[in-house]
Formats: sequence, structure tokens, C-alpha cells
Amino acid sequence: MKIFCNRSQLQHAVQTVQKAVASKTPLPILTGIYLEAKNDKLELQATDYEIGISCTIDANIEQPGAIVLSGRYFQEMVRKLPGESIEISTSTEERTIKITAGNSQFNLLSLPAEEFPVLRQINSENPIIVKDYCLRELIKKTVFACANDEARPIFTGGLLEIKDQEIRLVATNTHRLALKKDSLESGSDQMKLIIPAKILSELARLLVGEDAQDVTLSWQKNQVGIAFDNVYIISRLIEGQFPDYNKVIPPSYTTTIEINTDEFLAAVERVSLLAKDGEYNVAKFNFTNDEVIITSNNPDVGKAYETVNATLSGNGLEIAFNAKYIIDILKNIDSENIIFSLNTELSPACITPDNDSNYTYIITPVRTN
Repeated sequence: MKIFCNRSQLQHAVQTVQKAVASKTPLPILTGIYLEAKNDKLELQATDYEIGISCTIDANIEQPGAIVLSGRYFQEMVRKLPGESIEISTSTEERTIKITAGNSQFNLLSLPAEEFPVLRQINSENPIIVKDYCLRELIKKTVFACANDEARPIFTGGLLEIKDQEIRLVATNTHRLALKKDSLESGSDQMKLIIPAKILSELARLLVGEDAQDVTLSWQKNQVGIAFDNVYIISRLIEGQFPDYNKVIPPSYTTTIEINTDEFLAAVERVSLLAKDGEYNVAKFNFTNDEVIITSNNPDVGKAYETVNATLSGNGLEIAFNAKYIIDILKNIDSENIIFSLNTELSPACITPDNDSNYTYIITPVRTN
């Protein structure tokens, strides 16, 4: 194998696939990055069997071939090599790869390429096509609400649901629920996939192109394939029945409060400085006619008290929440004001942007003495 390629393009490709390199595994081959050169293209792959990522770049190929290099050392090497062009070639020594750039030359031991579990793209009969900015927004607005507890794996992923011409992403840890929906440009078959949160987060990180592009979703059995630009991601799906989230969303509310998003966020963050040292990070919210009073009481530290102007419709109410759950949603709302909707001090509440009916956040209150 002997190829020449652009260093910055190679660095981008290595960074793209690096997240799928296994760090803790009894299989040394999974700690490597697979490189295959053919047809003027260099494809890089990495997988830990949970997620696999492939990225393809242009290359000048004098001799095609496939090799596997240490993910850790190859990434560092490419990042620090000088110049704009890199040569990668197989040395006469067995299992040794020569990497040359400018005045630098490295000889890196390789792993047996035939042992690498090469990714095979999923071919589904009715793939879904969605714009990258739409999918990125769906993930950003919901993935933070997924559970971290592996004891309940069904909640460690987001439910991607497609029906008619609407796409939805739902995430919950049973104490809160985030739902974001958008419309698709073309109709599609119904679909429900539970995708692991860490895969969704990685996908959002990669969907950062300046120009709008299509993302193609294909699936079969317990896997989903995601293709865009020069990247392909394959991930396992979480198997099981996602609960009916519609039952969690109250049909109506007796009290609604309009509050400035930034002012409310700043106040809750300040109050939570004392609350977060406690076991449940609890803050109390007293909604009155023209303001919301936010308090926390930590016997070991002290008390906090804040007021924020608000416009209330309905009855006043005092209710307690995990302050972190309030902060998380406020950081993901782009509108100037939010609408806080409530029924009683013990029933689920709802937070929505005042200008986006497609975004809903449900939060369960905390019982206090």
C-alpha cells in the first residue's frame, strides 16, 4: 500500500472516526483505525461493536491496500505532523507502516487488517431522508433528558419516531421528558427507533456542516445506519418497548406563567448554588400574580432567595423542582420568554418556548416537607 493525501483532510477523518475506537476491550484490533485505499479514495473505519464510524477522503493511490493502525498513536501523529501532504506506505518490514510528512518520518507497527470487523452499510427498502439542521436541532433539544442509569437501558436512548410527514425525538429519565418535533419534506412509512444517547450526541457533534445537506437513515433488526456527506455511522438500537409518552403530557393546565428566559435562568442558577449541595438539588418556586419567588434552603450552608418578574394567568402556586432539571431546559430554549404551565403542586408541569409549539418539556415536581 502506498498513498498520498492532504494532512488536514486526514486529520478531520481521524477525528471523525476516533470516537468509535474502543478504549477498554480484550480485542486489540478494536483499538485500531482501519484504513483501506482504493479507487482514489481512502476510507477510515473504527468500531467498538456499539458504534461504528466510517469517513472517506480523496487520496492519490499508487498502490491499494488495507492496514490497521493504533487509534491512539495515529491520531496524535497526524495532528502534529508538519506540512500539507502525508505519505503512507507499507514498509518492507512485516507489519510496519511508514508515515512521512515534510522532514518527519514514523514507522508504526500495524495490526492484522484481516481481523478487523469491516463495517457493512445497511440497505433498507424505505430509508428516511431528513435535513442535517433539523436532526441536529431535534437531538440538541432532547438528548440531555435521557437517563444515565444503565439499569434501565430503555431510558438511556432517545425515541426517534416518524409518522406521516412528521419526525419526533423523545427523551426521558422518568422524572422529566423532552419532546421535539418537526416536519419532513416528504411522507414516509411509520418508524420507531430507540437510539442510544451517546450515539445521538456524537451524531449532533458531526452534523456541523455550513451548507445544508441530507441525512439518510436506514435500519434493520437491531441496527441503524446514518449517512451524510462523507461519513457513515452504524449503531446498535436499544431493544424494548418505549413507554407511551403522550400519557405523561397533561391535556390542559389551570395556571400559566410567562417569564423572561435569561432572567429566570440566571436566578435559578444562583439559587441552585446552595441547593445543589443537598441530596436532591431542590429549589422552591412560588408563582404569584407578577413575580416568581425562587428559594432554596440548605441547613449546612444557608438560604437563597430570588425574585423574577412574571405574568400569571390562573391561580398562584408553590411547587418544588430539581433545580438542575429546570436549568437544563432553560439553556436549550432560544426564545426570549418561556411559558411555565402548572396544575397542582404534585402534578407534572410543562415548560415551552413562547414561540415554538413543537417543543415540550415535562418535569415532575419534588415532594417537600
